[in-house]
Amino acid sequence: MMNRWLRENKVAMWLLTVLRVYIGFQWIEGGWGKLTGGFDATGFLTGAIANTGGEHPSVQAGWGAFLQHFALPNVELFNILVPIGEFLVGLGLILGTFTTVAALMGMVMNFAFLFSGTVSTNPYLLLAEIFIVVAGANAGKVGLDRWVLPYLKATLFKKHTKHGGTPTAPAPDHRAA
Repeated sequence: MMNRWLRENKVAMWLLTVLRVYIGFQWIEGGWGKLTGGFDATGFLTGAIANTGGEHPSVQAGWGAFLQHFALPNVELFNILVPIGEFLVGLGLILGTFTTVAALMGMVMNFAFLFSGTVSTNPYLLLAEIFIVVAGANAGKVGLDRWVLPYLKATLFKKHTKHGGTPTAPAPDHRAA
């Protein structure tokens, strides 16, 4: 019942638009600040790794191992991916372009930040992004998805037809087995 309302209702469409744009501004602001402010994830990663120890670790050992053995040695890559990712998630949500994908990628980043021991606004953004993902295309109807998704569906997923008629079956293979 709730899924159907989120996916089809016009009131839900408008509420999701407000929510989507708000979340988009949160992401784009964070991404832009990192893009223009000389972002370096080294301190964040080092702090998260340090939080894997002690009596009550806020970062689980497995995630800490990922951060220590992959993220930290490749910090220059993360210094590029994080700000660009945050900015693109924000842009996609604000414009309503690839809305579901943008919200899903926002969720991935929110989970990564939470796994790294940073609570901040991540749980709130994560919860809101869940509604956007569940709503699917309805979340982007007041946005560019209104035109982008039907265009992509028509061009990328069209069935091949012969002479403009109905879809044709592939020709049988008459080669000897």
